[in-house]
Amino acid sequence: MSSLLRLSRLIDWINERVGRSVMWLVLIAVVISAGNALVRKLFNTSSNALLEIQWYLFAAIFMLAAGYTFLRNEHVRIDILTSRLSPRGQNIVDVIGILFFLLPMAGLILWLSWPIVMTSVQSGEMSQNPGGLIRWPVKTLLPAGLALLVLQALSELIKRIAFLTGHGPNPLRRKSAGAGTEDLVAAIKAQSDKGGAAK
Repeated sequence: MSSLLRLSRLIDWINERVGRSVMWLVLIAVVISAGNALVRKLFNTSSNALLEIQWYLFAAIFMLAAGYTFLRNEHVRIDILTSRLSPRGQNIVDVIGILFFLLPMAGLILWLSWPIVMTSVQSGEMSQNPGGLIRWPVKTLLPAGLALLVLQALSELIKRIAFLTGHGPNPLRRKSAGAGTEDLVAAIKAQSDKGGAAK
């Protein structure tokens, strides 16, 4: 089990790095979108390439951050039933969900999309819009993002099985990425309260 937990930590590290890198794409997409709107308004001109790069960046953010979002336990889920279960019950439900829903769904999408992606890469597919971008790089984001999601699903499966067998902590008690912000706000509030009391 220790070697599987090491593998899980490696997968977590990979998705953590990818997720933190992808966050910068949001800023880039906003700058490009604002710049494109400004140029269109001021100079009455626009570019299909600028419009398409926004779509491509959105696809990259969405697909490449899927594993990171799963790592942070931030995917949309309905906790009406599982919130009433014990930590053991919640982890059992997650194991069932990963094994019978997430992995088969991701595998099916990979299997069905692979020929389309390969055809696009081999043909050097281009946008049909004048001045548009090459299409095949954005299509490769689908298998890349699904691969990261599948890897994270395996990592989460390992962590949940480790918890259920008594070899690891409860993986559902991890802090989310926003927890650091909440801690910072609490520290600032405590500092300002202390400063106010000193006056």
